[in-house]
Amino acid sequence: MTKLKLLLILIAFTFLLYSCSYDSVENLYPATGDCDTTNISYTNDIWPIIDSNCTSCHSGNAPSGNVNLENYDQIKAAGINGSLLGVIKHESGWSPMPKGTSKLPDCDIMKIETWGNNGYPDN
Repeated sequence: MTKLKLLLILIAFTFLLYSCSYDSVENLYPATGDCDTTNISYTNDIWPIIDSNCTSCHSGNAPSGNVNLENYDQIKAAGINGSLLGVIKHESGWSPMPKGTSKLPDCDIMKIETWGNNGYPDN
């Protein structure tokens, strides 16, 4: 084998070796078993999710997309019309939110979905 062929094989092997990555099972398949969706409360569960992920853009005098999520009635309305779950689940036909980032954690989405399935209680 010539030195050039040996060098090319060595370079190719090096690229292959460094292109491999190790992903942990926890990162590939996040556990949702630790997500407690019993006794979901607007005050304790839903508002903190919305406040920390949505209100920086969707509040004030000129909320982004003309969607205001500052209070219970506004958030409930977004839940009832389907836009809240549509955007946070990144469903087709909806603008994925939060804008420019990945979806909310599965547990947060499950809590919001459970809250809606329970009739959007204000407690």
